[in-house]
Amino acid sequence: MKKNMGSADRLVRILIAAVIAILYFTHVIGGTVAIVLLAVAGIFILTSFMSFCPLYFPFGISTAKKENPNGR
Repeated sequence: MKKNMGSADRLVRILIAAVIAILYFTHVIGGTVAIVLLAVAGIFILTSFMSFCPLYFPFGISTAKKENPNGR
């Protein structure tokens, strides 16, 4: 898998996952909504650590920095 997520994208996903976790553990969200949001948070964490988003791939989206072929 080629990386298709940049640092800013990864940071935003981690922050969103952290906010969802805080809302869950402080009992602000609950029930089915909480389960769905926790699943989304888990996916955000996983994709952030892998630096690869499967939804970006089919559309050719990449927020990662382009590699310079000249090495500059």
